[in-house]
Amino acid sequence: MCGIAGFINLDSDQPADGRIVRAMNDTLAHRGPDDEGFHIEGPLALGMRRLSIIDLSTGKQPIANEDGTVWIVFNGEVYNYVELRQELESKGHSFRTRSDTEVLVHLYEEEGDAFLTRINAMAALALWDGRRRRLLLARDRMGKKPLHYALTKEALVFGSEIKALLKHPAVSGALDPVAMA
Repeated sequence: MCGIAGFINLDSDQPADGRIVRAMNDTLAHRGPDDEGFHIEGPLALGMRRLSIIDLSTGKQPIANEDGTVWIVFNGEVYNYVELRQELESKGHSFRTRSDTEVLVHLYEEEGDAFLTRINAMAALALWDGRRRRLLLARDRMGKKPLHYALTKEALVFGSEIKALLKHPAVSGALDPVAMA
C-alpha cells in the first residue's frame, strides 16, 4: 500500500507551498513507511509515500521522463509493465529504473491520455505534463486504489485518503448540508 497527495493552484501565478504538500504527505506515512518524495513546479505540488515492492533500490517517486517535463506519482501495480516496457524500449525510450511506474511516464509520452487504456492495473495516479501545464488524475475502474479530491476556489486538491485533503487550507472539514441531502 502506498499513498499519493498533492494539489494544483487554480491561479497559475500562485506557486505551490511545499509545506502544505509535506503536511498532506505526513498523514499518509502509514501507507508508505519506506520512502517519500516530492515534486513542486509552479502551481503544482506532488507528494508520495512508498511501500517498496517492485524495484526496491531505484523506484523512488515521483518519477519523470528523460527531460523532466512529465512527472508521476503512482499508487498501485501495473501487471503488464514488462511487456509495455519492452515495447517502449523498442521505440527508443530510455529507462532509469526497473519500476512499473516509469513505464507509465513513457507510455503517456507515446500515447497521451490513451495510455490509460493500455495498462492492466490496480492504480491511482497523478501525472503532471509540464509542457501542457496539465494535471491528470486517474484511478482503476474498480476503485481498488483510492483517489479522493476536492475542487475549491483556490485549488484542486487530491490524495489517497481524505485526511490528506484536510491538511490543505482551502479544504474545509465542515459538512455541506446541501450535499448531505
